[in-house]
Amino acid sequence: MTIKIHGDAGSGSLRRVTTAAKIMGIELERVKVDLFKGESQTEDFKARLNPHGLTPVLEDGGTILWEAAAINLYLADKVGSSLAGASPEERFQVLQWMFWSGEQWRTFTTTIFDERVAKTVMGQPKDEAVIAYAERKIRYAARVLDQHLEDRQFMVGNALTFADIDIAGPFSQVDRANFPFREFPNLMAWHDNLLRSFPAWAETKAEVDNRMDRFLEGVGVEL
Repeated sequence: MTIKIHGDAGSGSLRRVTTAAKIMGIELERVKVDLFKGESQTEDFKARLNPHGLTPVLEDGGTILWEAAAINLYLADKVGSSLAGASPEERFQVLQWMFWSGEQWRTFTTTIFDERVAKTVMGQPKDEAVIAYAERKIRYAARVLDQHLEDRQFMVGNALTFADIDIAGPFSQVDRANFPFREFPNLMAWHDNLLRSFPAWAETKAEVDNRMDRFLEGVGVEL
């Protein structure tokens, strides 16, 4: 039975799943959910797939799973992938960074995306105080990452893991939302290495960029 993944091509969270699936050699059936048209907010979507009205959502037979990190761990278990860690010790380190990314990293980049991009699209004023607060949080977290990455190419061990994919997720919107990542050279060098070394990450970047650029052009928004 084909594994379905519901999501919008402009989503950095969907990108985390589609990249990981490509690397693991797992074929996914893509089911388009247009977030800009509110297709994840319908009563049917919430009742059948995700009560929060968010994507991506995995559908594997009778298994429904949301949250990109959980989906990736589920897929890795199916094929025994080392993206979840090459040893029990590495696995817990990978989980540590995945949880950290959700709580200390991506939440604040999402806030800035909502203020700078989503509100611009909707014609609403940005809250500069919220942006300043989120940028302070991002810079604090980025300093931790920059120090950690000073003498390494990957977040955990000597190979790509979900820790890298989760933390790299916000780079999907870095140019549109103007996150202050470029202030941190080790962080930028690490991400540049991911783009060079893993074609799947570069391919999904192009997909996100195409989706977002076409949408913004269609609604006449320049950021």
